[in-house]
Amino acid sequence: MMCHRIGIPPISTMGLGRTDVSSPSRVPRPPARITVFMITPRHAFDDMTDPISPARNTRRSIWGARVALLLILAGAAAIRVHGAAFGLPDLNDADEPLFMMTAFDMLRGPTLNPGWFGHPATITFYCIGLVSLLVGGLGIATGRFADVDGFASAVYADPAILFLPARLFFVACGVICVWQVYRLGRKIGGPDDVRGRMLGLLAAALLAVNAVHIEYSQLIRTDVQASVFMLAVTLCSWNIFRHGRLRDCLFAGIFLGLGIATKWPTAIMALSPLAAIAWLGWCARDRAWALRSAVAFATAAIVSLLIASPFLLLDYATVMENLAGEARKAHPGATGSGFFGNIAWYVSGPLLRSFGLVGLALAGLGVAGLLLRRRDVAIAVAPGFIAMFIVLCAGALVWERWTVPILPFLALAAAWAICTALDWLRARFRRRLPGLELAVLALVAIPMGQSAMAGQAERLNDTRQAAAQWIRDKAPPGSVVLVEHAALGLIGEGWDIRFPLGTAGCINAGDALTGRIKYNEVEDKRAGRPVVDIGNLPPEVLPGCRVDYAIFTHYDGYTGQAVFAKEAGIYRSLAAGGREVAVFRPQPGVRGGPVTRIVQLAR
Repeated sequence: MMCHRIGIPPISTMGLGRTDVSSPSRVPRPPARITVFMITPRHAFDDMTDPISPARNTRRSIWGARVALLLILAGAAAIRVHGAAFGLPDLNDADEPLFMMTAFDMLRGPTLNPGWFGHPATITFYCIGLVSLLVGGLGIATGRFADVDGFASAVYADPAILFLPARLFFVACGVICVWQVYRLGRKIGGPDDVRGRMLGLLAAALLAVNAVHIEYSQLIRTDVQASVFMLAVTLCSWNIFRHGRLRDCLFAGIFLGLGIATKWPTAIMALSPLAAIAWLGWCARDRAWALRSAVAFATAAIVSLLIASPFLLLDYATVMENLAGEARKAHPGATGSGFFGNIAWYVSGPLLRSFGLVGLALAGLGVAGLLLRRRDVAIAVAPGFIAMFIVLCAGALVWERWTVPILPFLALAAAWAICTALDWLRARFRRRLPGLELAVLALVAIPMGQSAMAGQAERLNDTRQAAAQWIRDKAPPGSVVLVEHAALGLIGEGWDIRFPLGTAGCINAGDALTGRIKYNEVEDKRAGRPVVDIGNLPPEVLPGCRVDYAIFTHYDGYTGQAVFAKEAGIYRSLAAGGREVAVFRPQPGVRGGPVTRIVQLAR
């Protein structure tokens, strides 16, 4: 094992400042050297003539790495495209209709003001709007839709027309994340380009088969799209640390602003470039440069944020109202249990599900090794991701989707742990041990892939679709059915479908779609309630919700928690005198979704 010292040239050669040698009062400083400790096997950077050195950078190895990367990206795309139409025409995710309705309302306006800033999701709304324009324009050009009105009517009758292309856009965002992880892995690999490519390929492969990342790459949400900008900020941060260029500070700020306009927590990633700037300024003893770079970074971030989402200022009152609505202390099925309890929940839940036991152990070892042995990573890469995880664990709520931004960093850490361990083995036994990386990758990736396949099987066989099929098979034609999820597939099939909508009570879903309901109407009727479901109906509207059958998908989330006693009581009040005729429960690897109950009500 050996400790390598990587020197950073003096500021004058990095374009950060100038040393005036013509002035006798200003003597050039000696080259500032930043010591970055990288504990690696000695042979990793040996001369290329060493017969066991992995540093041979031949044309064959370069093309092999390119082919491997293309295969990984193709596999990442294929596994994310497969099953992307899950649930359609029903909408299982509660937030997908929010994003789609808001973007569609912007087109109908037309307006650039989303009117909702909870995430804030402005970039997401604009992207969905562009997808909608492309789908509608192509449909009109090919004669599928007569005009814009015909396109709108078709989308409300069959949301899959627009939802599937929008989901494929987010699939593309997920694949971009895999490519970005490869790029970052190459940089972290060190001076040995062969080792860098291997580390990048391993990290990309681990993220490509990550179950949680795959799941949220198939949803119309802000999480994966924000991760694209977070990784872009991190890549710029690494370049700041290595080269000290002002342009990297500007690009980091631009990507940060775009990321914040997509999802508020992206702001945490500012810690990485700021740490890199501060470190260089301290090592080179040039505080003026550090201050200028930090100001340029912050200015670029603020300007890009306001250009991307000017209504954050122009519609400030709505922004504050939406943020207040997002700041909840409790949520059915997502209420946290304190900092350490939340850590346990994230580690034993989404992180274990997405990496498996071996992969998560390697990721933990890799994080510790990178923080202790790689000062460059600890300064330029880790601060944003570590702070993100701390903030998640300190929150009042816990959500699986909130782990999406830290999954790339854990994949990189696991890949680094694999490369470091295998380099040690090769140095120890003085053998090349060809194919060892692939063997270890298979050991880690196969369980991860199995978890991803199980998750896809669960999404394709959801309890809510099973309940809808029970209605088709068992409910008499003409029955009035109350649903909590967007069971659009039941509309127009002979049943009167009702939906709970806050102060409006149980509305006719078919009439609402025919009338092209707008999202601001939904917001008005939900009156600040966190979930649009039966539990959040005012008691005075319950008599109008007496139907033949009710499909409860949120009831079990409220039971057993004293804070939700009122909501659980609304369900019991509505179901009083009725009988439960069917229950559909999730089964790991077979069926996903919440516990779904069908109750035949007494009318």
